[in-house]
Amino acid sequence: MLGHRFTDFIPNPKENKSDFDKLLDIFLQLLVITAGDVSEALSWLSNVDKQYNLTSDAYGIGDFIEDLKDKGYITDENPEGKFEVTAKSEQKMRSSALEEIFGKLKKSKRGDHKTNYGGLGDEQSTDKRDYQFGDTLEQISMTDSLRNAQINHGLDSFMMTEGDLEIMENEYKTQTSTVLMIDISHSMILYGEDRITPAKKVAMALAELITKKYPKDTLDIIVFGNDAWQIEIKDLPYLQVGPYHTNTVAGLELALDLLRKRKNANKQIFMITDGKPTCLKVGIKYYKNSFGLDSKILNRTLNLAKQCRKLRIPVTTFMIASDPYLKEFVKEFTKVNDGNAYYSSLQGLGHLIFEDYKKNRRKKF
Repeated sequence: MLGHRFTDFIPNPKENKSDFDKLLDIFLQLLVITAGDVSEALSWLSNVDKQYNLTSDAYGIGDFIEDLKDKGYITDENPEGKFEVTAKSEQKMRSSALEEIFGKLKKSKRGDHKTNYGGLGDEQSTDKRDYQFGDTLEQISMTDSLRNAQINHGLDSFMMTEGDLEIMENEYKTQTSTVLMIDISHSMILYGEDRITPAKKVAMALAELITKKYPKDTLDIIVFGNDAWQIEIKDLPYLQVGPYHTNTVAGLELALDLLRKRKNANKQIFMITDGKPTCLKVGIKYYKNSFGLDSKILNRTLNLAKQCRKLRIPVTTFMIASDPYLKEFVKEFTKVNDGNAYYSSLQGLGHLIFEDYKKNRRKKF
């Protein structure tokens, strides 16, 4: 009979959230959508409150605003007296994005990346093998070894030999340098579809994951439109789409420059985009063509993909568009680079990036 096991009841924390915490979750989502504009986010929150009755006579939006100030999420201590986001809010947005997209993750004590290479590493894997000379006592799986001895020699004449021993394989760990490229061309908000907000959330979640779980790794974030430039993690909530074309070449060139400065052996590029390359910078002028795949732009892009391959830097492209014509470009780019490509909906973007990041931390590029 299996019986029953009784443990302490642990209530769902979400069910016991205070009025402030419930409103804070919505407010942080609105901050991401409004690119960090506190006044606009509060205005939207008031409209949502009118429609869905989020507050009560006991706790209203005015109380929430005062609590935001008292708890250090917003401040109006500036010459204009305008509400601004604080560093506490920026960190909270990143952790909320991580929880929303990746789920709650247990914090790793060491935070290094695993590879597929077994040996005298830092962490035990689930793989087992026969004993070899030089293996330490700590590597022996006693349960499996005792079972082998019982099967091989029986209980009446129980004994354990070298042939009975099983070893728990250890995994080497490594560090990884990642560059995340985010397309901020105008098409990221075209046709009534907001593609930049999910991209920002994924970037914030990935930044929080690496900062907390893999602190020895590095993450550089690039945005690219007509040009490409690096941004800080704290700038992510304020990221906005501009009236730009898509200069993928500039993004890749900057990514390579950043990775050359990193000492890690394992390097990778993640690129979130919804379109084909349509722009190049030639001297001080821009060469643009939004009508089809321009051979001049395409060849420069593919040459960089080939250069990344020679440097053993895989590029993983996350295409958040379903146009078959665009898929052909991504297919060719990925083939030249020998990287990976995913054609994702906005809802599945975070999961795909997390899975690919998790998979790559077990690789040796």
